[in-house]
Amino acid sequence: MNRPNYFNVIEERLNLLSVRIISRGRLNILDLHGHSENFYQYFLNEVYGWTVANENDNQQNVEAIDLIDHSNKFVIQVSSTSSKQKIESSLSKDSIKKYVGYTFKFVSIARDAADLKKDTFKNPHRISFTPSTDIIDNNSILSKIRGLNINDQKRIYQFVKKELVAEIDPMKLESNLAAVINILAKEDWDKSESVTEINSFEIDRKISYNNLNAAKVIIDDNTVHYGRVDKIYTEFDSQGSNKSSSVLSTIRQEYAKAKSNLTDDQLFFDVISKVEKKILNSSNYTLIPFDELELCINILVVDAFIRCKIFENPNSYNYATT
Repeated sequence: MNRPNYFNVIEERLNLLSVRIISRGRLNILDLHGHSENFYQYFLNEVYGWTVANENDNQQNVEAIDLIDHSNKFVIQVSSTSSKQKIESSLSKDSIKKYVGYTFKFVSIARDAADLKKDTFKNPHRISFTPSTDIIDNNSILSKIRGLNINDQKRIYQFVKKELVAEIDPMKLESNLAAVINILAKEDWDKSESVTEINSFEIDRKISYNNLNAAKVIIDDNTVHYGRVDKIYTEFDSQGSNKSSSVLSTIRQEYAKAKSNLTDDQLFFDVISKVEKKILNSSNYTLIPFDELELCINILVVDAFIRCKIFENPNSYNYATT
């Protein structure tokens, strides 16, 4: 389920940038405008496969043109002001005249431009310009990204994460959930270990009882780690009372909140998603590669499943071997 995670980060940070541009613009703080021009130069290349360069690197303050793609023959204006007057003013500039055979594109970096796409514009120099396709805003960019394959989404996600770094939220709190993830992240999960502590037949019975067809793969893959997680919880509890209990309680709480609306596999994967969100929003979470984080969360949620903290137990369910 990586696609929603990649898209959510891209959408969140792109829209946060827009909100800040608008807010700071009202205070006449315009530093983000220049930075955004540089960001969009590379961002448009990542999303659309263009070869955009910054025209101001060659000629300072060229009217109506911020970026240019000579390969695709685009002249591009990046603007926080999204209005018919702004676009017509740009189309009327003499700097446009020399770009015969080029297409003018207008990128609205702060506001929705859906209405402008339906409008008509005075275009005295008759440069190629089709509002419906040549006016670009965050919604059209996000729509494009949403339809890309997962490898392209991951590439753009990684670019956005580097360029638009999320500031530390002072309201974030530490969590035992993040603390135990930090511990799990240091383990070598490829190291095999015998599973003598649990009854695999009982686990299969619980999987069938809850109709977990897709989730069965995740559970089967991570049941083998039960014994090591138990040892980690024991060490974790040595640091203070109720630490492992609070982790399991948090997972159970997310299960309980989602249970009324979701069932079976949807419920299982929703619990994983909600646990992931809590970890990412914890101030003490130590950043690790996303796929490693997913592995650690899967291990924790499967462990909670085995320990009767989430999902219904069949009659006489007993996961422990005797």
